[in-house]
Amino acid sequence: MNVTIIGLGLIGGSLALSLRQHGLAQHFIGVEASPVHARRALELGLVDAIETDLAAAVRRADLVVVAVPMDAMVAVLPLVLDATAPHQVVIDVGSTKGTLLAAVAAHSRRGRFVAVHPMAGTEYSGPDAATQGLFDGKTVVLCDTEHSDPDAVQLVEKLFHALPMRLLYLDAAAHDLHTAYVSHISHITSFALALTVLEKEKEEQRIFDLASGGFASTVRLAKSSPAMWVPIFRQNRLNVLDVLDEHLHQLQHLRDLLAREDYDGLTQQIQQANHIRKILP
Repeated sequence: MNVTIIGLGLIGGSLALSLRQHGLAQHFIGVEASPVHARRALELGLVDAIETDLAAAVRRADLVVVAVPMDAMVAVLPLVLDATAPHQVVIDVGSTKGTLLAAVAAHSRRGRFVAVHPMAGTEYSGPDAATQGLFDGKTVVLCDTEHSDPDAVQLVEKLFHALPMRLLYLDAAAHDLHTAYVSHISHITSFALALTVLEKEKEEQRIFDLASGGFASTVRLAKSSPAMWVPIFRQNRLNVLDVLDEHLHQLQHLRDLLAREDYDGLTQQIQQANHIRKILP
């Protein structure tokens, strides 16, 4: 199988490594807006060739992976489908689905497109962030598969099963709602925590010296790229605002308990939060 990957960053590059590792594809063609990233992707062996003509890159592939930031995705995906033949399959790997699927809902090649979201990643970006085995044991969400051709869905299922990943099926609205609750809020909270510490602790050396594993793990997502996350927040704005309002409410409640020196109440709230261990061991 020949695979064209549009966007050679963390997810696109890692998917190329995983597909190659498992023998699921023979030849990889890259499309990358950044010449520096394109050269680096070749040096790292993420792809075998770089193609500057989008339509030509699509025509050469059995599978096309669109792995660009979400705002660019909305513009690029219709162009990819314009160049797609009836035997080809196109997937995205985006973190929001509602806006994207609406943009291609009426496209004549909509059936060749399968919307997927691998729930995997790190705080790093670019070709050097690509990691072999990134998807092992993780969940991949397939969205609105009833609007995709059955053979296209079957191919995508086969590939992600082989990586191996767990498959979950959601409609676009449910996907965007639940990812706001369990993914997007984590990132925006991490950005806020980093800004808080940088504002209050003016001595960078003290942050370095005193940052424990807990702080480092909580704030690591603040290293994530704004080029990736601002489009996600924009496209999933209402769901993110909803969960942010609840998060602010919980923070205010904890603050009030501490201000009143209500340590029994604080204990109860922490014990209630501890229930998450029943879901995430």
